[in-house]
Amino acid sequence: MTEQEKKEILRIALYAGEIILANGGETYRTEETINMICKSKNMKHVNSFVTPTGLFISDDRLDGISFIKRVKNRTNNLDKIAKVNNFSRQFVNGEIKQSEAIEILNGINNEQKYPELIRIVSTGLASAFFSLLFGANIIEFIVAFVAGVVGIFVNWKIERVSNTSFLANMVSGAITACIVIVTKKLHIVNNIDVIIVGGIMPLVPGVALNNGLRDFISGDLVAGITRVAEAVMIAISIAAGVGAVLKLSVYITGGVI
Repeated sequence: MTEQEKKEILRIALYAGEIILANGGETYRTEETINMICKSKNMKHVNSFVTPTGLFISDDRLDGISFIKRVKNRTNNLDKIAKVNNFSRQFVNGEIKQSEAIEILNGINNEQKYPELIRIVSTGLASAFFSLLFGANIIEFIVAFVAGVVGIFVNWKIERVSNTSFLANMVSGAITACIVIVTKKLHIVNNIDVIIVGGIMPLVPGVALNNGLRDFISGDLVAGITRVAEAVMIAISIAAGVGAVLKLSVYITGGVI
């Protein structure tokens, strides 16, 4: 195997790992995928180090040649993770040629999500059913749906402009609380707690927290601390937005929401 071929394998492994990491995959899964792809081509001296914001990969038999990839934007897309896992198995088993690998990974990475309208409506339904689970009636169910739709729409718009999840989640939480309080003042609903909880549930970083704990268990302490800290910061931002609106509402109304 020539040095150029080895570099190409490292690039394939790095690209596969990047897709997994950028779409919410665990650190151990990313490293396993990288190592599996490389070892399948008799590259047994590959070292990989993955954090939630970057990947480092090298082969100590290539005179210290390394590849580094910065991952700035992260989301949750389990479908892409599953497809990369399937790709890695096929590549290891020789079902995918090395010359075709990058093109296949490009196809997975550039795959379009569901239309935004479907995702927004689905998020609203998730909020509504969460509120129903907590004891909401049919009117509160509808209000939770509206609050969830508006909250997630604002969240996505802010993230596209500022790429700041803290600000996006804080504003979304605040708007969700505002909608619920307005409906309360109009005597449409009575129990605002279950509606607010349902409305903010799609914003809660459950996957990030779960992955952080999973990384801790696997011994990836840096990734574990980072992911858990990220989840905590997102939770704080949501609480800050909701809490600020509730506090302001209490102040304006003289102690009664």
